[in-house]
Amino acid sequence: MGKFYRYGRAIFALLVAVLAVGGIFGLFYPLKIFDIQLVPLLQRSLVNFSWFVLILLLGLMVLALVFGRVYCSVLCPLGLLQEAMMIIFRRKNTMHKNLPYKYFIAAISFGVLIGGSALVVRWIDPYTLFGSAAIGAAIGLGALILLAVLVWFKGRWFCSNICPVGAVLGLIAKRALVKVYIDDAKCVACGMCAKQCPVGCIDIKNKTVDNEMCIKCMKCQGVCKFGALQLGKAPKTEPKFNAGRRRFLIGGAALLVLAAAAKSGISIAKSIGKKVKATILPAGAGNVEDFANRCLNCNLCVARCPMKIIKKADAEHPTVHLDYSEAFCNYKCHRCSKVCPSGAIKTLSLEEKRRTQIAIAQVDESVCVKCGLCVHECPRQIIVKEEGGFPKISPDECIGCGKCYNACPVRAISMQEVAQQRLLDK
Repeated sequence: MGKFYRYGRAIFALLVAVLAVGGIFGLFYPLKIFDIQLVPLLQRSLVNFSWFVLILLLGLMVLALVFGRVYCSVLCPLGLLQEAMMIIFRRKNTMHKNLPYKYFIAAISFGVLIGGSALVVRWIDPYTLFGSAAIGAAIGLGALILLAVLVWFKGRWFCSNICPVGAVLGLIAKRALVKVYIDDAKCVACGMCAKQCPVGCIDIKNKTVDNEMCIKCMKCQGVCKFGALQLGKAPKTEPKFNAGRRRFLIGGAALLVLAAAAKSGISIAKSIGKKVKATILPAGAGNVEDFANRCLNCNLCVARCPMKIIKKADAEHPTVHLDYSEAFCNYKCHRCSKVCPSGAIKTLSLEEKRRTQIAIAQVDESVCVKCGLCVHECPRQIIVKEEGGFPKISPDECIGCGKCYNACPVRAISMQEVAQQRLLDK
């Protein structure tokens, strides 16, 4: 079983890596691999609940309960990136301690998210960091450098002792039905498996595997010449999970931190909502206050926007936003709402997107030269102009796509943000 699993895992991981790169850079997107990332799924269930999303989220939990943390070695793009780094660096590993502070990192990250703000997870969620790094955002590039240093010295230390997703899945994986274990009768304690383990979960001295940290890559089995590493139902002699006093206290403290973080998340969301700058957002984003707390800044919409008007977060904008200075929102496109995995941009049909008002165009008659270009360029044909007169734009029909703004040769048209996006009647 182990050999079949090992090669199957490698092939599937390679496929996911190809899909992830293709999805980010817009080469193709046949399978929405980012829609089954844990944090975006959790966020989507909070802001745009559906039974399908809940089923996917529960599916990841069941996967961890059966096979352990296979998610980290197969489905997580940042995990696969670290695996590639280890191959490039040719790093060997030593055992890592299972440090309890990761539970508190997870409690704070998910607590604030549940409370209503994605502020914390933007800095630590593996999927978000991968997307930010791929698109060249400062936080992503910084994380990439730090990860490279960690991989060089500690292997996949981020996965075993920092990542909040790994911490949660690890708690489930500890009870997994399929585990990695060492056959004591075959093991000669050579230590090759421990050196090959990317997360350092093998204690060769005691001949044990910490399945809470194990990501089921099975590289250990690949280097063992004696067949001592096994994958399956662990023998009854393997020590069982014992919720001792120390673990009980850590678990209780982490739950308290989770509750406190959730309460803080409510305050953080309100604070961000009050301070955020009014701006034009992609159709489906709702309003600037909610979007500032929902968007993960994974930048997938930035990478996939064909008009390149969706910009990365900057000093003035905490999240992605629209910039019409060089182009406009294509009336025939609704790709951003299709690719957003977190629900921050609500999924809209093309017909709905064409009726969603994200801004309102206004004409400055003191600058307008009455050329009429805006009338011809408007995709909704709601700009009217009498002969010799100024163009008139109906605020109740304009969706704010910005095409007239870009067409105007003298910049007589300005774009006014709306407090709340709305679906027009027609």
